[in-house]
Amino acid sequence: MGMLSNKIASKDLLLLAQEKSFSSRNELVENISDLFLSSEGRLNEHERALMNDVLLKLIKSVEKSVKKELSKRLAGIDDVSPELAAKLANDTIDIAEPMLTKSGVLKDEQLIEVIRNRTEAHRMAIAIREYVSEDVSSELIENSGEDVVEALIQNENAKISDLSVQYLVAESKNVDRFQEPLLNRQDLPIDLAYRMYWWVSAALRRKIVLEFDVDSVQIDDAIEMATKTTLQKHDSLDGIMRTALALARELASKGELNLVFLQRCLRQEKINLFVASLSEMTGLDVKIIWRAVRERTGESLAIIAKSLEFDRDSFASLFLLIVQSRTGGRARTTGLVNSILSLYDDIKVKNAKTAVRHWQRDFGYQNAILDMRDAV
Repeated sequence: MGMLSNKIASKDLLLLAQEKSFSSRNELVENISDLFLSSEGRLNEHERALMNDVLLKLIKSVEKSVKKELSKRLAGIDDVSPELAAKLANDTIDIAEPMLTKSGVLKDEQLIEVIRNRTEAHRMAIAIREYVSEDVSSELIENSGEDVVEALIQNENAKISDLSVQYLVAESKNVDRFQEPLLNRQDLPIDLAYRMYWWVSAALRRKIVLEFDVDSVQIDDAIEMATKTTLQKHDSLDGIMRTALALARELASKGELNLVFLQRCLRQEKINLFVASLSEMTGLDVKIIWRAVRERTGESLAIIAKSLEFDRDSFASLFLLIVQSRTGGRARTTGLVNSILSLYDDIKVKNAKTAVRHWQRDFGYQNAILDMRDAV
């Protein structure tokens, strides 16, 4: 025998069920929820089905406070039927929240129905569940506002598909609040992290280049070389830059493209040739090099220089020459130089090389750079 007789006899439940008053129905619901939660044993299969059926039929006709308590009580147990859980989950948010945040019996299709048809508060409750599947995450991203999406990204137990992550990374270019939680996710692919480098804050740039583990990254040299060749043939280059690139390639073929030549270009104010030469040495598109040159903080230039394994003093010299070319030597640079040299000391060569390789291989960066406002 199950435990039903130990609490309240089935005939008493039937009598309560036949009564029409709020008080009797409230009492019935409370007694049944007590049965679910009893520590004396579990309902047998028949009793569990009976209790779920009775609750499902009575749920519309009990007081709101009783439904709230029922949802709170039943959210953490697995004896509740998915149909009853879904009924509570589709109610007003003060009733639905415990079920949406805690119930493990709700199926993905039931959660998706709530996402599509209920309020933003319901979607928020689902976003912070202990586990969120890829399908549910995709629905949340498609149907929710920024608050819910941010909460979902912050939920370490939410599974987010590769396609959705790519979409969120693209969105983070315009929605700053997505950036840090995305970079904190353990499942963010390193190539997407380096893509985000171009539009995140200085603090998050440092996180990308200093904290992302690149040991497992495998670089395909054939793809890298094919990319480099394609970048050199970029159709959008103007005549001056084409000429500068041609000269840089010729110097590279003779083994004359080096740090000393870069410094000479800057001292002689041959900025186009400097950009073309650094593009040739790194395989990066000239748009990326121009971005690094114009960037006030020097962080992108630091990564590029580190990838070429320039020593600290050589990088400092390049950075100062670039600052002088931008400002005519009028800028106060002591604090800026100290800050960028501190970063340069912390950047690992392998991280810098990985960043540059990702930038070589992803043509989408060019569009991202064009869309960004200039650093000042």
